Amino acid sequence: MSSQVNRLINETSPYLLQHAHNPVDWFPWSDEALTKARQENKPILVSIGYAACHWCHVMEKESFEDPATAHLMNRYFVCIKIDREERPDLDHFFMDALQAIAGNGGWPLNMFLTPEAKPFYGGTYFPPEPIHNRISWKQLLVNIHDAFQKRRDEMEEQAMGIIAHLSKSNQVNEKMKERFRLFTDPSFQNEDLQKIQAKLLESADQVNGGFGRAPKFPQTFSLQYLLRFFHFTGDTHSKEQALLSLDKMMQGGIYDHIGGGFCRYSTDNEWLAPHFEKMTYDNALLVILYTEAYQLTGNNAYKRVVEETMDFMCREMLSAEGGFYAALDADSEGVEGKFYTWSAKEFDEIIPDQRISDLFDITDKGNWEQVNIPRMKRSLSDWAAANALDEEVALSLVKSAKAKLLSHRAKRVRPLTDDKIILGWNALFNQALTRAGLACQRMDWIDLAKRNMDFLINSFYDPSSGKWQHTYKAGQAKFPAFLDDLAYLVQSLIFLYEGDPDTGHLDQAVQIMDYVLENFSDEEQVYFLFTPGFEKEVPVRKMDLYDGALPSGNATMAWNLYRLSLLLNKPNWKKRAGRMLEGTRDAVAQWPNSFGIWANLMLELVEGTVEIAVVGDAALTRGRELLRNYIPNRVFMSAKQEDNRYPLLRDKVKTKETAYYLCQNYACQLPFYTEPETIKAISRIP
Repeated sequence: MSSQVNRLINETSPYLLQHAHNPVDWFPWSDEALTKARQENKPILVSIGYAACHWCHVMEKESFEDPATAHLMNRYFVCIKIDREERPDLDHFFMDALQAIAGNGGWPLNMFLTPEAKPFYGGTYFPPEPIHNRISWKQLLVNIHDAFQKRRDEMEEQAMGIIAHLSKSNQVNEKMKERFRLFTDPSFQNEDLQKIQAKLLESADQVNGGFGRAPKFPQTFSLQYLLRFFHFTGDTHSKEQALLSLDKMMQGGIYDHIGGGFCRYSTDNEWLAPHFEKMTYDNALLVILYTEAYQLTGNNAYKRVVEETMDFMCREMLSAEGGFYAALDADSEGVEGKFYTWSAKEFDEIIPDQRISDLFDITDKGNWEQVNIPRMKRSLSDWAAANALDEEVALSLVKSAKAKLLSHRAKRVRPLTDDKIILGWNALFNQALTRAGLACQRMDWIDLAKRNMDFLINSFYDPSSGKWQHTYKAGQAKFPAFLDDLAYLVQSLIFLYEGDPDTGHLDQAVQIMDYVLENFSDEEQVYFLFTPGFEKEVPVRKMDLYDGALPSGNATMAWNLYRLSLLLNKPNWKKRAGRMLEGTRDAVAQWPNSFGIWANLMLELVEGTVEIAVVGDAALTRGRELLRNYIPNRVFMSAKQEDNRYPLLRDKVKTKETAYYLCQNYACQLPFYTEPETIKAISRIP
């Protein structure tokens, strides 16, 4: 590593700081860099990655740390490094440009721009030397330089074509506009739901769970849909496929059996070998999924996964201020997965019980690249039965073994922690804390959700400008918040109200909704754009409708509009949510794996939403206890007495006993006075 530093040394992003000692004269994305390119008439090289990205590290070591390569980069280009998690707006734009050019994408993302910052060519990882008919990075640098010198008009023309293509692709098409104009009320039918279910099962792996072939991502939203479809219809095939997926994932190597928590995805069909980075958002979404499965089935194995993942997040990812860090790297000591894998010899020295080795598939040969990734080839109950163990005894043995292994693993060189705190990812985990806290009756998790929310509001909102920020580190919040950040934040406030019925949470949610409606709405006033209107850095404002690794910000906003419309009697918000869903109707039916949040909202609109109010002196306790149950299609309020500001709490005369009201369109049945009869009545609501 060079002793010199470049401008990245002044950044807070761990990813950018990793490159601060490269001999490349890196700039952060800034007016300084863009001005330099224009003044010197040089093309711009933008390189995008993130701290937990394995191939980003590989390319850094092979090329960006090499003085000869750096010399070419510095001579021919103005070089800019971007952390995709800090600047998802720029990452989206350049990734869309790369896909328009090459038809694929990934990270590291390397894009070449004109001096006016318009993209004309790009790619992902390039090797330091030519291999398998793939051009080397140095050859590419020289070729791009020569082409720009000799055929600059072609480069400029290509750049303009890419910008025009991206502008057109981020507009609502005429067919969708026609749906908006004709929309009156949601007209979704059971046939729509059945088409979605059939499409999901068509792509499902019925042996190993999940969907499609490797690499396999959890696809939490699709699995949620199958669980909920079973709940409403009794379709056992949907339930069996969802639970097969949940079982295979939690038994596979994608789940950290020793320390808890999930890695991003599996490189194989059996969920054995992950890319080992751990992201806060993945763990939030999977906690929510396993929480729903636990509520639906009562299976304590799902509850243990939730508890162990919560333990991991609170132990390793929680800052002293109450925020959750972004990610843990895949690599340690330059080797992917080294922190998490075991030799049989090391494992046996710590846990000499061969039964435990068998449970976790620890072998002398190793189950992955001559080492072992702990995984379970069968359930704990099956293992206990095979070893003639009472299940509680088996559970105690495994818990003790995990504690010893975790203690030993803690002495290893840890992967890097990406310790920036991202608003949207924290909002997702805040929701996970509340929802799991209610399902498992863990009030400490709800208390942590309240503490985390206080931190988010105090740290990411700037009262002087009235603007929300995206990322925070070392006391500094920066970059204007994006649609996803604020959509998830509103949703988390709605759920936090359920666990902590302070109407201040709903007031805060409405304030943020107003901010989003004002700054993010598209020209049609139907969908939302990823960046706020006051931000002009990205040439094309992106409109994301589909789910990726993260929920669609638009789909989440549709859910927020619908839920708050019921809680606050805002019919225009309900209508806008319906218009949003109507516009995506065809896409949801055709590609439900990419539109899972929309599909779940459509399911609720067809099946109906139960409106629940709990009123009385014990409303807080009784309400929390009620929400242990699986009630995915609900709006919920609780209070000690009536509150005429909210339609669900209006005219609820306080009685001697705490009362449970079930309503639809604010018309309520006579109250119930026990949880069992309330749950029984909910199950009968058509």
